[in-house]
This record gives sequence, structure tokens and C-alpha cells, in this order.
Amino acid sequence: MQNPERTSPKAAATKNEAPARFDDATLQQTKSQACKGHTPTTPRVGSLLESERTGNAHIVVEDAREHNLDGVSLRIPKRQLCVFTGPSGSGKSSLAFDTIFAESRRRFLDSLSIYARQFVGEIQRPKVRSLRGIGPSIAIDQRTVSHNPRSTVGTVTEIYDYVRVLWARLGTQHCSSCGAEVSSSDASTIVAQLLALPTGTRCHIFAPMVRQRKGEFKELVDLARKRGYTRLRVDSVLLELAEDVKIRKSYRHDIDLLIDRIKLKDGVVSRLYDSVQSALELGKGQCLVETGEGDSLRSALYSEHCACSTCSLSFPALTPHSFSFNSPVGMCPACEGLGYTLAFDPELVLPDPELSFAQGAIAAWQWTGTSKQERNPLLLDDDVLAALLRELGIDEHSPLSTLDEKGRRLLLFGREQPIEVAWNRVQHSGSYALRFDGILAALMQLYRSTKREALKGFLEAFLRESPCQVCAGARLRPESRAVLLGGRSIDTLNAMSIDRARRFFEGLRFDGNASRIANELMPEILRRLDHLLELGLDYLELGRSGPSLSGGESQRVRLATQLGNGLTGVTFVLDEPSIGLHSRDHERLLCSLQALRDRGNSVLVVEHDESTMRAADTLIDFGPGAGERGGRVLYCGPVSGIDEATDSLTAAYLSGRKQIETPAIRRSGNGHALRILGAREHNLRGFDVSFPLGTLICVTGVSGAGKSTLVNRLLLPAAIRQANRGTASVGAHDKIEGLQAIDRVIAVDQKPIGRTPRSNPATYTKVFDAIRQLFAQLPDSRIYGYSASRFSFNVAGGRCEACSGAGVRTLEMQFLADVYVPCESCRGRRFNEATLRVKYREHDIARILETSISDALQLFSPHPPVRRILQTVEDVGLGYLRLGQPSPTLSGGEAQRIKLSRELARAPVGHTLYVMDEPSTGLHFEDIRMLLKVVHRLVDAGNTVVIIEHNLEIIKNADYIIDLGPEGGDGGGALVAAGTPEALIREPKSLTGRYLAPLLASHG
Repeated sequence: MQNPERTSPKAAATKNEAPARFDDATLQQTKSQACKGHTPTTPRVGSLLESERTGNAHIVVEDAREHNLDGVSLRIPKRQLCVFTGPSGSGKSSLAFDTIFAESRRRFLDSLSIYARQFVGEIQRPKVRSLRGIGPSIAIDQRTVSHNPRSTVGTVTEIYDYVRVLWARLGTQHCSSCGAEVSSSDASTIVAQLLALPTGTRCHIFAPMVRQRKGEFKELVDLARKRGYTRLRVDSVLLELAEDVKIRKSYRHDIDLLIDRIKLKDGVVSRLYDSVQSALELGKGQCLVETGEGDSLRSALYSEHCACSTCSLSFPALTPHSFSFNSPVGMCPACEGLGYTLAFDPELVLPDPELSFAQGAIAAWQWTGTSKQERNPLLLDDDVLAALLRELGIDEHSPLSTLDEKGRRLLLFGREQPIEVAWNRVQHSGSYALRFDGILAALMQLYRSTKREALKGFLEAFLRESPCQVCAGARLRPESRAVLLGGRSIDTLNAMSIDRARRFFEGLRFDGNASRIANELMPEILRRLDHLLELGLDYLELGRSGPSLSGGESQRVRLATQLGNGLTGVTFVLDEPSIGLHSRDHERLLCSLQALRDRGNSVLVVEHDESTMRAADTLIDFGPGAGERGGRVLYCGPVSGIDEATDSLTAAYLSGRKQIETPAIRRSGNGHALRILGAREHNLRGFDVSFPLGTLICVTGVSGAGKSTLVNRLLLPAAIRQANRGTASVGAHDKIEGLQAIDRVIAVDQKPIGRTPRSNPATYTKVFDAIRQLFAQLPDSRIYGYSASRFSFNVAGGRCEACSGAGVRTLEMQFLADVYVPCESCRGRRFNEATLRVKYREHDIARILETSISDALQLFSPHPPVRRILQTVEDVGLGYLRLGQPSPTLSGGEAQRIKLSRELARAPVGHTLYVMDEPSTGLHFEDIRMLLKVVHRLVDAGNTVVIIEHNLEIIKNADYIIDLGPEGGDGGGALVAAGTPEALIREPKSLTGRYLAPLLASHG
């Protein structure tokens, strides 16, 4: 179906609707295809007869103009798997997320009261004339990756919530000291233990009343007074109940009621027993006894529930909070539940042992600060510092490599005893005892005390996360880790992969009352684990932190959560859920999406994967190009009929009329290679691997096989430290050889280029700097005395001060959404009239920002500095973007290619190593073809490109493939094969080779 370029909304709707309608014969033959472990090829058409009568069969969009959408009008069938495809930037996400989902969310918020809306905020209505048939919607996109370090796979999927209840109710408490199973203590047992203390010992007996709860607790204070007690301890402060007791409501408190103060001697047994019994009653089975005074003060918690007779330790009653690393009740007090601590890494602080102290061997002291402490964290005069070094046996002019291990430890960690330092000056001399805790402690004190963000950022480069020494990364208190179920503690369960955890729970057996409790919890745990397994996430650990997940992994974890919720009648909107997924696992993902659909949900997927397109019930293709050249619906209907869209790039590639060519010759490299020996970081199994330089290298394997660990934790940081003199931390290995053959390292990752409208392609690629310099050299600028800063919308002087160069003004509407209106002063042009008087070829600076990159390339063709940068952006297929297009409006694929173009625009500096992490993210077939053209150009120029990738079209273009696996997680981390694509397909153990073989054969 062809969409007219410009028609009336009614006509556009009519023409766009046709492929989505079905005749009665088709409807009567409709059936659901069951998922039997293979990719479906026959599209499914939902039963629409009854819903057609009720008018609830479609999501009807009329005249959508959000971002670059060109008045799109179409009918999207509900209760189907609909795939939105097309070139990057053609408008797919603009319709799915910024129109359909945004409007559904806006209507939900509008249903709330005005009082509630002032807390949750308002969302502006998308630019669409009419949107009917939408219901509750859930968006799962690439931006859902959690940045909270406390978030884990278990907490996101809610598995850990059920696990905490299971351990609290059915777990067996063991002593955290000796490991013996603990038992309860009664008042008699507690009294007997206290009487065993030396005669004359003073005992303070408390009843624990409140632990880490907020409130004023007036009723508790009144109860204590009525019972005749005189003292209450609030957060270690003893208060007299005879006075006015005020407890701050908004803080968490620990409150203990002082029952009695007793000195152990003859004749106190009865009183001691009564006091302990009262404490147990008021403390709900717990009694806190403090013995001694001052530095010898000791505290012991006794409980009627659990106590170790061997160690005389008592343990509080188990609750689900006891196993929460987000609660003060369960978290490790040392790391506060994070599982790691930040510390300065000696290898980063002293990166080059061949340098002397005077030559700047301490890299973390190279900050050119204004204060003395910033330049010298030890806060010592130069001659005193020199004297200190002499006392430590360190020659400040000798390389640090001459130090023995004892001297190195002294320098880094200091000495417990004070050091007597004698110093001499021209007129003065002196001697005093100096406490020296080492360079690392001094740096940490500076990091914690400074308020300068720039200095903090500089010092953070030398910090490294290390497992907490108290909990060893388990995040929980020792008492919580000592509770066992099925012979396992809850922290060992968190360390299990999804697959192993599933087998563990499957093997648990319960009897009696325990089985009744387990029957409520186990089905929920097993069902959620099964959904994770279905989505190919068996290699992830339950305790894997949210920030460490890739965009694709995070999406699939959230999708597993939605599968477990069993919702129906919901519109799910997903953004490339196949990201980071090996071809082997695509089939399981498609089965999960179809399971959502078969429950009566509508599944809208923005996707470029061919297998997902062919499995769609309805395929909606956008194009024909991107940006202003796109925004139109070229086809909407079953995938079998997409050949009707003659101007569709998607149709051309699906039909085989157009394809990405396979290189006729594989490069052999320049004779040099990087060799990593004994790679054993994370799940890597200590193998040796070579990266031939001067080639295009793809690192492949199933999800969790160790690709990112090998490249991003070993190869990349080692190369950065060698070539760029950086401070990157390198993972565990034996040796890395051949780094001297690299002159520069460039990493192109998936992070966004900017989060504010002030960031745009022109500013990120630095081409705007060159354009401003050009404008400053124009005759009018010289007459007016304008410098390059005059043409910056971020600097006062040339910008419009009414809007501070933003071009829009924000009007706060209290409980309504903020309204953005063009600035009345500059009419959205960002600059004042005086600045806009200067023109280059009839274009002022504001008009330049509105120009597309392709048009700007022609406009600035006589100026090499500007032309060179714009040409690289054009080469990666982004010529349709406007120079001043705000960064938040760019798609993920566009942002990544902007980064690549910025690096391409840099002047060549010898041999460069380029490292890319799944550059196919968000790219259409045509986008990948253009990307490969640029990558091949880089390699032909003598550089090396290493790509972590699952896309078979990119893999088949590699000169050399490093395939890891064979599985993920514990089953991965091995080198399966290394060589050319042709060699890989001959390796029977390679899953990548198995899927690559048909592709190479079809293009052979």
C-alpha cells in the first residue's frame, strides 16, 4: 500500500486503512499458530468479527505529526503482534512511543484528581488530531535500564520478594559465629547466663521497643509512664520520662525502654528474673542487656526465639526485612547493602613505577588545584614532605620500581605508629611526631571533604569498586546470611544463575505446615524463573545489579515481569527487544511475545530483526528515508504483501532485491597482533586469544558468553592505559602483548550524546565551533567587533537573553503540564537581532542551525574544516538531521552514529584501535550497509576495528571472528573458535557458525 505524500487526513486514513482490513473468508480461516520451538512464518490474524461490530478492533490514528511524522493516519489491529520497521529515524518510535504510548499515559494521568496530578506531573498531548481505541499501555524501551545500584534481577522481577518471605518463614537460623543451629532462650536461661558474670558487674536491662521506624511514638511514651518506668533510650540517648519527651516524626529511630539497673551480687536473682521477664514481655520476646561501663561496655541481645548456647549470642525474630539489603534491618552495615565499597586503586594511583616521586609518579596528585590540599593531600610543606620520605626510606628522585614491597606498602597505606620527622630550613629547623596513614587514605579524605565537582571527577578516575570486606559482596548482615533453606543461604542463591536457581527450587521438598506455606510462594517463584529462561536469560545471576545490564537484557527482564503478571487487554510497546540477543535465542523471544498476544494483549514492537518481521501478524513500514525524508507509512498489513510497497527499503531487503554484500577477500592484517594470555575476568576460563591488527574483528557468542568482559574489561582498558595514558582498570589476566603497536584507542559506546535540548549534532561533533569561527571572520563581524563567542547560544552577549538562548520559554502551569512557547523576543531563533545581522551566503547563524547536514555540506563546501566534519556525518547516513536538532529527539542508532562520525572527523594519528559495542543497535538493513562502508574505510586506512556483535550481516563482513561460549554464564567463558567466517562455519561447536552458514551460502 502506498501512502500519498500530501493528502487530506480523511483521504490519508482511507488509503492507509486498506491493508489492515480482512474479508469474511479470511476471518473464518483464522487460527493461532502454536510456538513449537521454531520461528513462525505464517502471520496470525486475530478474531475480529465481534470486535469489528463493537468498533474496538483497531487503534485508530489520524493525522499524527509528532517529530517528523508527516500526517500519518492508519488503523493498527489490536490483539496482534505488530512490528514497526523502517530506516533509523523514519518515525517508528515517534508513532509507537511518542504518540500512542504517550497519549495512553496522558489519559491515565488525566483520570487522576487535581491533587494527585500535582505530585505525578502532567504530560503534553502528542501532536495527533485523533487517537481512538487505545487502552492501558506499558512501554518497555532501551531507556528502562535501572541506574540504581540497589536494583537487581531478583528485585526487578519480584522473585527476590517471594524468596525473602520463603527464607523468613521456612529458613533455619544458624549462628553467624560458629555455624551451629540456634535455639530459643527463656527468662531462666538468660538469668543463668547473666549470673555467670563476675560479681559486681553492672547490668542495664532494656526492652527493645522500636527498630528503624519513623514516628513520634507518643503512645509508647505514655505506656512506659503508666507502667512506672522512668527512662527511655532513643537512638543511644537516655531520656527522663518525667520530662517532656519529643521524638522527631520524620526520622527512623531505635527505642529501648530501661527496665532496671542491677549490680550482680547475692540476693538479686528474684529481681533479675522479674526484670528480664518484663523486658521479654514488653520487647515481644527480646531482651537487651548491657554490662560494664565506658570502653568495657558490652551489649547482648537475648531472644525467646533464637539463641546460640555455644557463643551466647541471640538473634532477632526473622522477618522478610531481615533479608532485604535495602532495609537497615537486613543490610550489611559496612557497605549499607551495596555489596561493594569505593577505594583508591594502587595500580591507578601509581600507574608507572619507572617514574620517581618528584617526576609525578603519583598520578592522583597531578591536579592543578588552587588550594594547597588539592595539590598536596598530605598538607605538608615541601621540606617536611621530603623529610617524611627520607624517614620512610623513599628517595624522591629514584623510580618507585626500586622500592621493595615493604616500602611500597608504607607509601600507600602508611604506618600505625607516629613517625618522628626532623626537618631543616634556611632559618628554622624542627622535629615532631607525624601520623602518616598513607597516600590512599589522604586521597580518600580529600575526595570526601572537597566540594569542587571538577576535583571529585578527577579523583573518581582513580577509584575502583571492590567487594565489601565484611559481607564479601553479599550485601546482607551476617545474621541474615546464616539462615539456611535446603542447605543454602539466601546470598548463595543470589549468586546462582537463573538456570541453577530454577533447578534448586525444583528440588526443594517440604512437609506438614511448611508445605502449606511453600505452596503459596513456590509457584510464583518458579513461574517468574521460567519466563526468564524463555527469554534466553538463563545465564544472568539473580543478584546481578541493574546498572550492569545491557539495554536488551533490561528490556527482557522487564518483559519477563510482565509475562509473570498475567495481564490481558493491555497494549505493550517494546523498543528492539532483540538487542544483544544471539540468533539462537530469537525463537524463544518470539514465543514470549506471541504468548503476550495470545492472552488478548496488543504487542507493538519497534524492530529491525528480520525474523521478528516475518513472525509479525501486521508489519508497518515507515520511510522512505529518515528525518524529513521519512515520517510516512509505506505499508501496513501482513508481511507477505509488503512487495506492494515499491519504494520501501524494507521490502527490497526482505525480497532479496537488495542485500548487504559479502567481502570477496578477507584481510590478513599488518603482521602485528594483540595477545591476551590467561583471560580469567568474571566467567572467562583463562584462555589465550589473539586480535590481528589491521583487520575487522567481530567478537561473537550467545548472551553471557563473555564478549563484553573480554573486550570492555580486558582489551579496551589495557589499550587505553598504553596508548592514551589513561587510568582504566584492567580485569584479571596473566599478560597482554602487542600493545606498543597501537597509537590511539577510540571506544564508541551506546551512551546518549546529551540529555538537554541545548545539546545537538552541531555542538557534539564540534562543527559548530568551526562554523562560529568562520562567522567571526566575516567582514560584518570584524566591523562590529564580534568574536566566535558572539555566535554561541550558551554564552551571554549574542544570544537572546529573554530565553537564555533556548529559543523557547517555559510557562509553569501548577498542576498542569509546563507549556513551552516560542520566545516572544527572538521568535524561537535563540539569538538577538544584532547577532543575526551577520550572514554567510544569505544565512544567519539561526538559519544555519535549522539547515540539514546534507544542505550544510553544500553550503560550506569551500571551507575544509567545516566540510570535513559534515562529510563524516553524511557518510554514516545522517545527512537528513538538522544541525541544531535537540539531542533528546535522536534515536539510539542516530546517537551512536553521531559518536562514530565525531571520531572519524579527527585527524589520523598512526594506527588506531576502534572498539564498538553492538553498533547495529537501532539500525535498518540500509543503515548497516552504510555503517559497514565506513568501517571498511577505517580498516583499509590501516586501523583495527573490534566489534561486539550479534548481527549476522556485520559478522559475515568480518576478517576475523572470535567466538566465545559455547553457552552463557557458567556454561560460557571459553574460546570456541577463532578465524575467518568461512573457518567458523566449519566448527561444529560454534552456535554462531551454525546460523552464519546459511547466510554465507546464500551470498556465495
